[in-house]
Formats: sequence, structure tokens, C-alpha cells
Amino acid sequence: MPMIGTASAAKAGFETIPRSKVYQEVARQLARRITEELKPGDLLPPERELVQMLGVSRGSVRDAIRSLELVGLLEPRQGIGTVVCRPPVSSNPLANALLDKRRMVAELLDVRKMIEPSLAARAALHATSDEISEMQDILVRQEAKVRGGELGIEEDSEFHYSIALASNNSAILKVVDVLMDMLRETRERSLQVEGRQEKSLAGHQRILSALKRGDAAAAEAAMRRHLQETENIVLKKL
Repeated sequence: MPMIGTASAAKAGFETIPRSKVYQEVARQLARRITEELKPGDLLPPERELVQMLGVSRGSVRDAIRSLELVGLLEPRQGIGTVVCRPPVSSNPLANALLDKRRMVAELLDVRKMIEPSLAARAALHATSDEISEMQDILVRQEAKVRGGELGIEEDSEFHYSIALASNNSAILKVVDVLMDMLRETRERSLQVEGRQEKSLAGHQRILSALKRGDAAAAEAAMRRHLQETENIVLKKL
């Protein structure tokens, strides 16, 4: 399977992306190379080479690759790498997908609403005292950041991931991890809205309170309310 080439040879074919840009720009450049120069079955260079070529973080490259997997341009294959797929029937499938970003984000948020309330209910029944203590520590750190005028993005992700962990279902952790990664930018945008950090913290505290009581119904309801508040803010900003 042919590859785009080494980092030094291929760098001339890419534009260095300013730090202010996000993974959508990485996806745009990769999609252009895929549609113009590669064919189904070709391998994409490894992440470390793409990081060097594009001048961005590995997280941005991973998010870009995941977004291209969603629209059918790439496919991860165990033991081989990331493989170029036959594009969907459309004159410009990637452009259509990126233009319809709001729909994609709405669908991802909808998946969270399908999964996370049930996880919170399970966590209320299965969480250990150590797991509850860890969640409390996360919220202490989040509160300190909020008071200091910071966003607390890491703590936001950690809290939701800790609930998935406490639900005692290892398979779901991978799903939640992917969702958290793909919604990284929208989470950051929503937390920048005035008053959003405080609402997020309050939502987390309500969820944790229900988890401490072992109240599955209350934990599920608190998570559903929290996600709905998040969705209302995020979709208004797109």
C-alpha cells in the first residue's frame, strides 16, 4: 500500500497550521490530500509524522482522523494503520460533512444523552467509596479553577469519565472516551460562555450528590438535566 511519504518529503505538500486553528483545518488538509492524491487502500502516514508535517498537536491529528472516519474517508485497521476508503457517493463528501457540523455535534450530544444518564444510574449502584472520593476531588479542583477564572475543561472530562468507570462496564469506557475527544472543542466553547462554568460545576455537584446517596433515579435525572443544559448552550454557539 503506497504512503504519502516521509515527513521531510511530504511536508512541502502541507500548510503549517497556526496554533489558533483546530482539528477542522487538519481534517480539511488531510481530506484534500486524500481526494486529490490517494486512492482506496492507501495508507495515511503515522500520527507522529502528521504532527510534524502539519505543526499541530497529536490530539488535533487524532480528532481530525476520527472526523474523517465518521464521513467514510478513512478506516483504522488493526496491525496495518489508517487506510483510505472509497468516498461516499457525493461530489464533495467532506465539505458537506463539515458544513453540516451542527448536525454532527447535535448527533454526538444525542448519543451522550442516550448513554450517560444510564451510566450515572449504574454508577449510583456500583461506585465504590474510593471512586466517590475521586469524583469529589475532581470537583474540588474544578471549583478552584472556576473561582480562578479558568475553564476546568480537564476536570469536566475527568468527572464524566469517572462516572463511566464507576458504572462497572469496561466496554463503555472506550465509547465515552471517543465522545469526550470528539466533543473537546464544543466543550471548550460552551465553557467560555459567561456563567457556563458555574452551571457545569453545579450540575456535577447534583450528580455527585445523587451518587453519594446511591439514588439511581436521581443520578439519572441529574445527568439528563446537565446534558440538556450543555446541549442548549453548545448548539446556540454553532
